[in-house]
Amino acid sequence: MAEAIFWFCLFLPLYAWVGYPFVLVVCGLFARPRKPPPEANTPQPVSVIIAAHDEASHIAQKLHTLLSQDYLTELEIIVASDGSSDDTVALARAIDDCRIKVLDLPRLGKAAALNAAVGKASHAILVFTDADNRWRHDTLAHLVAPFADAEVGCCVGNWQIPHAGHALSIGDRLYRHYENWLRAAENRLGCMASADGALLALRRELFQRVPTEVTDDFFLCTCAPVAGKRVVYVTQAKVLDSGVDTVGNQLRRRMRITIRGLQSLSVRRELMNPLRHGLYAIALISHKLIRRLAPILLAPLLLCNLLLWNTGDFYRFALAAQLIGYAIGVLGLLDHKGRLPKPFRVAGFLLITLVGMSVGLWQFLRGRRQALWNPQQNR
Repeated sequence: MAEAIFWFCLFLPLYAWVGYPFVLVVCGLFARPRKPPPEANTPQPVSVIIAAHDEASHIAQKLHTLLSQDYLTELEIIVASDGSSDDTVALARAIDDCRIKVLDLPRLGKAAALNAAVGKASHAILVFTDADNRWRHDTLAHLVAPFADAEVGCCVGNWQIPHAGHALSIGDRLYRHYENWLRAAENRLGCMASADGALLALRRELFQRVPTEVTDDFFLCTCAPVAGKRVVYVTQAKVLDSGVDTVGNQLRRRMRITIRGLQSLSVRRELMNPLRHGLYAIALISHKLIRRLAPILLAPLLLCNLLLWNTGDFYRFALAAQLIGYAIGVLGLLDHKGRLPKPFRVAGFLLITLVGMSVGLWQFLRGRRQALWNPQQNR
């Protein structure tokens, strides 16, 4: 029994992080290259939506960046302040430009702020972004270009961390490279299964009101496949951000993403039916569901490995590898000044990520949900 549990607990995490990407690569070798979308005759009017809570240190710079985009058509920017207690609203209103609308809302949560902003939007293309990330001058033009294809319902930007910090954010940066590579592989097969709130665009006609307890970017992204439209990954639409360096913030971030991500999958569970949604459903199960379930299997994996110590050399090697890996991760977490080599900090990032995902899964199963957000606690 211990041996069977060991192999099950080993197989699922390996499939989630290694096996699934390998399957994408193999399938991509036989996939037909997609034709590039036709060029739009004229750029489409766009409504850019920013949900903000206490973003006084970022909002002015973000608005100036949006106003200076190389996108020569009608542009509307809606800032939805979710009960900000600082100068977010005043600073946004201080920018004298008729293209900017500012909603001073009570503290209701990000989903409510997004829904209120969409209700005020005027244009057929909705672009969602955060206040604290940075765009290049051509980000918007690249992001919305694929909408020239009527089959495209949602476009996802390329979120990058150009400069890692001295602690856990080095792991954040590597994870972002891995995730971007995975999205590019899914995009080649037409089964993009995820998005980032940092940058995504959606046809207004496909928008559905965002429920309170879901991951808003994932929910918005799935509005397209629900309607039979494609989600595409636009590598040229780059958005720059910073990683999360501190242990506490990284832990809270992973817990929040896991809890809300599982709730999102519950809301969109009809998309995980391969008989109806084919490869997209498989991508969703592999990329989103199994990856969130896998970390909790690492504890029984270690326990069963202890019981199998005298079974053979492989099990002794596997146990030693696990213990050494966890020890390196703990040392990486304790290295607050970044004095140890980079692999220690990467291991620390992986360890706190796995812990956060496991705790988040446990809290989800116990019925805990998160309605409000505080972006400052997750930076």
